[in-house]
Amino acid sequence: MLPADLRTAESELLTALQAALAQGGRRRWTAELRFEGLRILPVALRLAAALQPHHPDLRLLFPDAGATALAKRDAPDLSAAIASVGDLERLQQADGGSDGVLVIAAPTPADYDAVERTCGQHRGPVVLLNGRLEDAAVGIGTVARERRKGFLGEWQSAYALIPTADGALRHAYPDAWGLYRRDPDGYRFLTSFDTRPDTEQQLLALEQAAKGQA
Repeated sequence: MLPADLRTAESELLTALQAALAQGGRRRWTAELRFEGLRILPVALRLAAALQPHHPDLRLLFPDAGATALAKRDAPDLSAAIASVGDLERLQQADGGSDGVLVIAAPTPADYDAVERTCGQHRGPVVLLNGRLEDAAVGIGTVARERRKGFLGEWQSAYALIPTADGALRHAYPDAWGLYRRDPDGYRFLTSFDTRPDTEQQLLALEQAAKGQA
């Protein structure tokens, strides 16, 4: 079943992320809620507040000083755990790295280099919340291939809820990916995949389901 609303999706995300973080080590995780028009700041603050009792060393990072200041204003109780990516980079340079759980909220391709440096100096797990580090403008050239094989290839999905043209994709660690079709009466589960299905795999599954109904 797909979650009925944002708060239900956040609850699923938290459960999946806790299971992922229980694996320990320096693993890199992604968490995606791709609702149209979603304001990521309140989502990030609620997630950090829910995780902090279990991970008191958690840091919630934002790409720039402006977003960081807004987050501290909106969540004074979390203020000590909130910083910018640049803030943590400076601390890492002074301390020789960093530990604990990092949650990085909504970094963009412009933040790629800073996020890569920060993760390289971090000894604990990192969570990208609604991150978009891959730059479409880079295309399929050498730089894009190197990034996919290197830093971008390190990330595993902890949770994903992603609308598609015909339905939605859902993944909650450690379960398989699920493809749902949007029908007039709601969303219907079609099939599951061991890894994230590409567009071609999704279209094939939709075609097979349509033939099965014919």
